[in-house]
Amino acid sequence: MSLDVLSVASEAFPLIKTGGLADVAGALPLALKAQDIRTRTLLPGYPSVLAALDPTHAALRIPDLFGGPAYVLAVEVNGLDLLVLDAPHLFDRPGGPYQMPGGYDHPDNWARFAALSRAGAEIAMGALDGWRPAIVHAHDWQAALTPVYLAVTNAPRPRTVVTIHNLAFQGNFSSSIFPALGLPPTAWSIEGVEYYGNVGYLKGGLHAADAITTVSPTYAREILTPAGGMGLEGLLAGRASQLHGIVNGIDVDVWNPATDAVIAERYSAQDLKPRRHDKSALEGEFGLRREAGPIFAVVSRLTWQKGLDLVAAACDEIVASGIRLVVVGSGDPEIEDAFRAAHNRHPDRIGVRIGYDEVLSHRVQAGADALIIPSRFEPCGLTQLYGLRYGCIPIVSRVGGLADTVIDANFAASTAGVATGIIFSPVDEENLIAALKRAKGLYDEGAPWQKMQARAMNTDVSWSASAALYADLYRELTKE
Repeated sequence: MSLDVLSVASEAFPLIKTGGLADVAGALPLALKAQDIRTRTLLPGYPSVLAALDPTHAALRIPDLFGGPAYVLAVEVNGLDLLVLDAPHLFDRPGGPYQMPGGYDHPDNWARFAALSRAGAEIAMGALDGWRPAIVHAHDWQAALTPVYLAVTNAPRPRTVVTIHNLAFQGNFSSSIFPALGLPPTAWSIEGVEYYGNVGYLKGGLHAADAITTVSPTYAREILTPAGGMGLEGLLAGRASQLHGIVNGIDVDVWNPATDAVIAERYSAQDLKPRRHDKSALEGEFGLRREAGPIFAVVSRLTWQKGLDLVAAACDEIVASGIRLVVVGSGDPEIEDAFRAAHNRHPDRIGVRIGYDEVLSHRVQAGADALIIPSRFEPCGLTQLYGLRYGCIPIVSRVGGLADTVIDANFAASTAGVATGIIFSPVDEENLIAALKRAKGLYDEGAPWQKMQARAMNTDVSWSASAALYADLYRELTKE
């Protein structure tokens, strides 16, 4: 049975990306085509998004959307069927999707993403001529009011799904904004958007949605606990029967070392020898001393959640262990400064590039020997999937999707020939250093490391299996 789905998201690769949400919103609709699921994705009309579009017509005009007129543009980009919300008074401004150039949140983010949700609800109820979806799939807090707006309608509505990509970001705002949301007074309740006296976008969406998904089975269990639930564990526990953990995949056409045009030398699991040229290119790009040891890498937001403060603190011991380090990312100023200082102490052993660089991340995955991901919590993580795909062995903490996607090279797994990485716990500096030294020992053995690289590269990290689970969920919801 074919289905039409409206996906509502605040970013989608390749048009706009700040993290893994964009990769999911960009790749899942393409993977669902094989399941006979047709997806249209509603995306805000940020300047960079509109600049990437060919001239197109407005499929819908909304006269007044939170303070100004808005248009919904229908366009196809890279196989994605997009609906772009062109609302200049909300989205035509410098900075990123969520923050001003100075790094502070846009003060009207509450209106910007309520508008995205409101437009999504109108489209879901048939505002576009000749099209009405059976399912509305809202991603994270920025789209989570979509099912809330739909839940207060009196007419038959599509079924709704909310995906939690990271429960730490919930979209909580002052109660003073509630009258402007256009919701009925009944929505100001514990079963609606009220959350400890504030308006909770994600909280409201989790109450209203017909199903909740998150991006790995382990994270789905973790968020039911006080340690992982970020204040929403009670709500989620009450909806546990509607909560599904479906691990993310990646676009294996975009992330493919056998065809990647931006890396120094292409290679495959069947022939890893050309990979040494990528490692040599990485040494040159970061000014690392050329020597016979491993290069471990960080490609991440540099935040406490990601455990990168622990890596920064361990830099001297990492270098003393014979490991060179490459760091690409941005985040907390203190962690950025700590890595800069480590580079200054070891300029030919530690390379640091502060900032997000999609192309560089491909080259790092292709040239580094291992990838360090010591997250304190991790809903899914995509970086380790890229690492597996490129034979860049993941060294990860035993949390969330990291635990679900990497097989530790312990004695049993190594003997059985199934290990694909290194896992450690609990997350502290001592255990991190022990894991890095364990990885260095395996690297020094040579052949076992290379076999693990090939095994990692043969891991199925595509969207195919996960897309089938989403398709099953959609179809189950439409039966109810």
